[in-house]
Amino acid sequence: MKIKSAEFIMSNSDVAKCPKSMLPEYAFIGRSNVGKSSLINMLTSRKSLAKTSGRPGKTQLINHFLINKNWHLVDLPGYGYARVSKSAKKVFQKFITQYFALREQLVTAFVLVDIRHNPQPIDLEFMQWLGENGIPFSIIFTKADKLKPKAIDNHVEAYKAILLETWEEIPNYFITSSSKDMGKEDVLGYIDSLNLNMKTD
Repeated sequence: MKIKSAEFIMSNSDVAKCPKSMLPEYAFIGRSNVGKSSLINMLTSRKSLAKTSGRPGKTQLINHFLINKNWHLVDLPGYGYARVSKSAKKVFQKFITQYFALREQLVTAFVLVDIRHNPQPIDLEFMQWLGENGIPFSIIFTKADKLKPKAIDNHVEAYKAILLETWEEIPNYFITSSSKDMGKEDVLGYIDSLNLNMKTD
């Protein structure tokens, strides 16, 4: 898929105010310092479509971007950042939960995971919640340029081993690096295939 256009549509914390169109949506979510904004900018070939920040927790709203005039990329708030207040976390949690529960346009979610770290309980718990609620998702491992290939394989295998304790099969996953454009074609190709499948159903 070639990204010909990418434009910001709206930000809000009220799912009821999300775009009314029935265009397919792909939601990106992960821990607050996982490199989500950099990944979105890499995928769309735009340097500042999503605002990057040295301060984790910057994204605090549901952000909709219209891609190629025919699908929405949705940037959701990060989770698990300790310096966000408990009351703020509850607000985030509420509208993130509502988004996944109510948004019929959602095709699939992408859960971003920093590949440099061992499997984190907060990421595993969120994936479990998605599974229990029947929400399709893929895993995007970020920052792969920071590790050697063998270490990447070891960390992916560690996730697989833990997930297979409770899952019948491993979710779809991608290895990415925003600084190296790694995984870009794989992720966009997957989204393209899902969009095409919907047109032929």
